[in-house]
Amino acid sequence: MKLAILNHDSILSKPNSWSHYQSYSSSSPSTSFSNITISSTFQRLIFHRNNQNIKRISCLTSNNPIQNQSTPNSSSSSPPELLRRLLKSPGVHQGPACFDALSAKLVEKAGFEFCFTSGFSVSAARLGLPDVGLISFGEMLDQGRQITQAVSIPVIGDGDNGYGNAMNVKRTVKEFINAGFAGIILEDQVSPKACGHTHGRKVVSREEAVMRIKAAIDARKESGSDIVIVARTDSRQAISLEESLWRSRAFADAGADVLFIDALTSKDEMKALCEIFPLLPKMANMLEGGGKSPILNPIELEEIGFKIVSYPLSLIGVSIRAMQDALTAIKGGRLPPPASLPSFDEIKETLGFNAYYEEEKRYDTSTSQQDFQRGYTSSSSNTYSIQQRSPDDTEKSDQIQLDPIIEVVTPEVYYPADGSKGSPPRTMSRTLRVKITGRDGSEKLEIRIPLWVV
Repeated sequence: MKLAILNHDSILSKPNSWSHYQSYSSSSPSTSFSNITISSTFQRLIFHRNNQNIKRISCLTSNNPIQNQSTPNSSSSSPPELLRRLLKSPGVHQGPACFDALSAKLVEKAGFEFCFTSGFSVSAARLGLPDVGLISFGEMLDQGRQITQAVSIPVIGDGDNGYGNAMNVKRTVKEFINAGFAGIILEDQVSPKACGHTHGRKVVSREEAVMRIKAAIDARKESGSDIVIVARTDSRQAISLEESLWRSRAFADAGADVLFIDALTSKDEMKALCEIFPLLPKMANMLEGGGKSPILNPIELEEIGFKIVSYPLSLIGVSIRAMQDALTAIKGGRLPPPASLPSFDEIKETLGFNAYYEEEKRYDTSTSQQDFQRGYTSSSSNTYSIQQRSPDDTEKSDQIQLDPIIEVVTPEVYYPADGSKGSPPRTMSRTLRVKITGRDGSEKLEIRIPLWVV
């Protein structure tokens, strides 16, 4: 048995091929794979089989690739570093607002490069209450920690008004750093705060608003972090456009990384924001379903000058409607329409059941698992070992003519945030499971192959 497997120490020498392979062989020369081709972006893995006794080859990969922490010349990027790289890259970047670990996982699986947490949505999902300052700092932090642990993309957390004075802001920032956030949004509302697109908003004085941002910068320095500070002002609706522009300039002078004026009412007002410190990233908030700001598409937002855009209600909104529709159907004696309900297998895949089962096998102490670790398994009474095939078996199998077997694997590819889609992805690791099934239906070989993308 011979498999050509990518050596994790290898590097790309050509744009479209891997340069080095490591071979694993058994004592049986009659069973071999003539070629393995791996594309430079790890989108295809092709096995060519030249042994007729093999009926099927199944190649399975983990759904959650992780950054390689141990290969030579690899570098691990922190969430703030990934977000800063994104902010420096061309174009405008969309970030849906999640409210729990599941919604965050769905955002990542959909291919988004980052996401937000929404205080509005978290208050709705966790408490079933409106966003009027009822949710506590501890509850927001706990929810945020679950979200950041569920995904590998950067997450910008909603820090509300920092939950108090400048000292409270410092603690909020430090705890958000410890929770794994890439960025934090801090606003200038009084306590208790109000939703940005509802009535009753009041803001603190200019001096206190600026001091909050300075306190956030100090907390970042003291923590040795590079968390992105998004400075938000709600003074557009509370006072005036001119006041919100003044505060945004002051926030930039204080060291804010991103500027955000909530509830701007026109394109002209949006342009006025983006003209402040043109090289400093600006954030737009597209409140779906009837907010105060005009809803613009990403191209329009990029033309105005925005760098990131949030969609705070899309996920919580469609979740509410979907649950209402499902409950109406069930109450009427029906199941939800099949088109609106994923299959049980799809739900399990989304939640990571299959990945869990695969990892669980690594710690199985049964006999079959020990065989598995040696490179073969005994999955039926007709125990098959590559090293124990008789000449008669080989002769019989050679008389059976079967077409070559080719399996194509197309896992998700993670591209660097500051590069184009055509460039190779950053260093990632993925464990490939190769399973070979014989014509009699029994499992012949099952191994795990570490593959590194450099």
